[in-house]
Amino acid sequence: MSAETLTVLEPATEQTLDTIARGGVDEVDAAVAAARRAFPAWRAVAPGDRARLLRRVVEAMEGAWEELALLEARNAGKPLASARGEIGMAIETFRYFAGAVERPNGETIPVAGGLAFTEREPMGVIGLITPWNFPLNIACWKMAPALAAGNTVVLKPAELTPLTAVRFAGLVLEAGLPEGVVNVVVGPGRTCGTRLVEHPDVAKVAFTGSTEVGRTIAAGAAGTIKRVTLELGGKSANVVFADADVRAAAEAAPWAVFDNAGQDCCARSRILVERSAVDDFLSHLQGAVESIRVGDPLDPATEMGPLISADQRASVSAFVDGGVEVAIQGSAPDGPGFWFPPTVLWPVPLDHPAVVDEIFGPVAVIVPFDTEAEAIALANDTIYGLSGSIWTRDGAKALRVARAVESGNLSINSNSSVRVNTPFGGFKQSGYGRELGPHATDAYTEVKTIYINTEGTP
Repeated sequence: MSAETLTVLEPATEQTLDTIARGGVDEVDAAVAAARRAFPAWRAVAPGDRARLLRRVVEAMEGAWEELALLEARNAGKPLASARGEIGMAIETFRYFAGAVERPNGETIPVAGGLAFTEREPMGVIGLITPWNFPLNIACWKMAPALAAGNTVVLKPAELTPLTAVRFAGLVLEAGLPEGVVNVVVGPGRTCGTRLVEHPDVAKVAFTGSTEVGRTIAAGAAGTIKRVTLELGGKSANVVFADADVRAAAEAAPWAVFDNAGQDCCARSRILVERSAVDDFLSHLQGAVESIRVGDPLDPATEMGPLISADQRASVSAFVDGGVEVAIQGSAPDGPGFWFPPTVLWPVPLDHPAVVDEIFGPVAVIVPFDTEAEAIALANDTIYGLSGSIWTRDGAKALRVARAVESGNLSINSNSSVRVNTPFGGFKQSGYGRELGPHATDAYTEVKTIYINTEGTP
């Protein structure tokens, strides 16, 4: 087994937050073996009992809510209020899927000579690879339905933000889940992640992260015909028509981009504004952006924290340092910490990287349009299709545009993307498969058809 350690930094101070064991291929193999041993017994747990155990996980998480939130705020650099909300959603996700255990749906299908029916059965060991931007929350989106369906899991959190996953592994044991049902391995994607994807005893991999890494996971999983769910990058459009409540749209727009310091695959970083409303929109947007409080995640007044790392700050800076005009910019602290101010670019050429590429930082671009058709074309002019917003008082127009935009999650007169009880996932190169909502457990089961001969002749 590996004796290496991993130093976990606090993004707001650049100081060491913790030092933990760093796993490798051997640790992944051991975790998969433990999950495989635990699977038959976990699968056999009666639905009511499995639901009860998952409700105990909810209780354990509620008891550790503040501890988990503080750990997430410090490790991921997010405001404590945001961290509390994310842990709350993680808890609600487990509560929701604890209720799903006793509600699997099968079908009865009449056929010649007998009867056929379907059942949904768990797959086995599920490999989960999760990102650093919403560490425990996104992990729970995957773990809760996988466990509810009767699978066991091996979770590989991001190396930058592993601390809440490690604590969660302890909480599930305290809640009474058997050893081996939930396993956590902290290590590099190039070794631990690759092994999990290629391991012959892993039935499925669910991944959230960049489109680039998602391509390699899909290719690696093909060797064993592994089932895969991918939730990948985004370059979402926030479409504001002149007949909208422009002030409301402008005041809401910053939090569709700058929440979590822009490190969000749903970030609506392309703000498409009908040309006749651009000046009005910018006048309201300026105050909203400049008033954002960027600072210490543990300060109750903070609304936006630092970026996750020095590398991420350099990557985001490159979008602004290319000679493009900065129309609006907020402030950020000096000194230690991976700080970057909320920034709006305009005017920007349509082929500029800030318009085309996922930024994953607090930078937005304004893109004017003249017609409904042009707005739709601009919104769809991307390899991605994860989320988006449409602002208009015209209900028919809102529905026309929503149906025409190639995106998995759209909001009208709102910037909401994710709810526990509705499906979430992308079109195009934003991935495939859906998480959350009533069908999420389907992604962690196989459909089996059983035929019964009722005619008495073979």
